This record gives sequence, C-alpha cells and structure tokens, in this order.
Amino acid sequence: MSMEEAAWLYQADEVCPEDLPMTAAEALAAGADSPTLCELAGLSRKTDSRDIRDAFEQALAELGIALPDPAPAQRYALRRLATRFAAGDVSLTELASDTWWEVEVATAEEHAFVELLRTCACCFEYTLGLDEEEWKSRLRATALALASHPTVGPDS
Repeated sequence: MSMEEAAWLYQADEVCPEDLPMTAAEALAAGADSPTLCELAGLSRKTDSRDIRDAFEQALAELGIALPDPAPAQRYALRRLATRFAAGDVSLTELASDTWWEVEVATAEEHAFVELLRTCACCFEYTLGLDEEEWKSRLRATALALASHPTVGPDS
C-alpha cells in the first residue's frame, strides 16, 4: 500500500495504527524518504497509537501528501471494499457492518452497493425480499459496477 492510499484509508478508519510502521517501511523500500518516515518505520507495533498517528501525519506532511476529508475517504474505502469483494478477497460475513450506512454516497453505483449491504449476513431475505442466490448475484454485480467507476481516491 502506498503512503497516499494509506492516508485515504487512515482517514476512513480502515487502517490500524499498529500497521503504519510497516507501511512506512514499505514506502522507504519503494523509494520514498523523509526523516519522520524513517522514524515511523522504526517504531514497534506496540508503540502508543497516538505516537504512531502523530508520526504518520508528520511523515505525510513531509512527503507532501495531504490527508483527504473523511467523507471522500469513506467513499474510497467503500469502493475498495467492493473491489476486494468482486475479486473474492472478502466474504459475505466480512461485508456485514452497520458502518457503511453512514457513508455519504455520491454516485448511483455507491448507493446501489450500500443498499444491498446488511448489518448481518443472515437477514437479507427479510429486509430485501431476495433469496440468497439473487442477493449474492446483485451484490456481486453492484460491487463490480462500483469497482469499475473510480470517482474518488488516490487512484481516481
């Protein structure tokens, strides 16, 4: 993951602070360089998360990477989830969450995907009136549509 993508996922609360030192180490290996990036790469996963967050934000500033606003960052995280689901890297139970209902969707593709997400992987029949196979089929189709329309994020 690049530092820019990490910044987007960090703003969407999709990156654990203890994973940021490894992200920094990978960025150094890829050729990025700044004093605080080196410091961050040397921190332990057990370092206080506030210290890791401070170092990460400072390293981003030194690299000229701005933190995105949280709303677009959440939309990016939603599209990333759809992309991972479409690729088979995320199970149906991993999609179950009530946090996606809070995302301010801005496109028809985002809206269609969020509409099919449930807070649990067992209540789709009661809430959507769909059988399991139809739900999975629609979910996969909307995930593919969302994944193919990058409108926000570091790669758009």
